[in-house]
Amino acid sequence: MSIVKINALTVPQEQREVLEKRFAARAGTVENADGFEWFELLKPLEGTDQYLVYTRWRDEAAFQAWMEGPMKAAHQGGAESGGERPKPAATGSTVWTFEVVQQAPPKQA
Repeated sequence: MSIVKINALTVPQEQREVLEKRFAARAGTVENADGFEWFELLKPLEGTDQYLVYTRWRDEAAFQAWMEGPMKAAHQGGAESGGERPKPAATGSTVWTFEVVQQAPPKQA
């Protein structure tokens, strides 16, 4: 079965728009990775300052390949070419890993 990685990002109110714009700008990068299955960016509506970045992968090896390749390059940003990396929008991050043991197909409209 697939695995799910959830990155819980602590994002101050004043950085929310910055985070959302950065994710919108990277649209399409993870979707082309081998073993990638699903992505969602979840915005908190109440009770927390944590965004959840939900990704689903064929297996741990596919996720690790993404982390060591395209993800690593994306997070280096302009640093490799001598430019400065933008300040992170999040003040903290925790990654959770889950194995999918049951699922239901998406509801058809």
